[in-house]
Amino acid sequence: QVQLVESGGGLVPPGGSLILSCKARGFTFGSYWMYWFRQAPGKGLEWVAKATPTGRTTDYADSVKGRFTISRDNARSMLYLEMNNLQTEDTAVYFCAKDQEGETRGQGTQVTVSS
Repeated sequence: QVQLVESGGGLVPPGGSLILSCKARGFTFGSYWMYWFRQAPGKGLEWVAKATPTGRTTDYADSVKGRFTISRDNARSMLYLEMNNLQTEDTAVYFCAKDQEGETRGQGTQVTVSS
């Protein structure tokens, strides 16, 4: 049974930083591309970042490029998202997912950027 559990969200002021974590269970983590998505209040699911199975190649949405970094530790089945220079528009529930549509994802972790 696939399980993805996100953690690390919270309330930060504009310009602040957070690191999100995602623990994966129930599948061969190191064989899959992994993704971060987010959903802001009243909006649809938005792709944020992705990493190849080795983590050597990554890609980002234009809205977060240069501020967010996706990484993974395959030995621990962990996915991370380092978020710097957070802005109010980054406020959302953040999900990790094992498919490019975001259909198989965790319960999410709330990130709120506010002064």
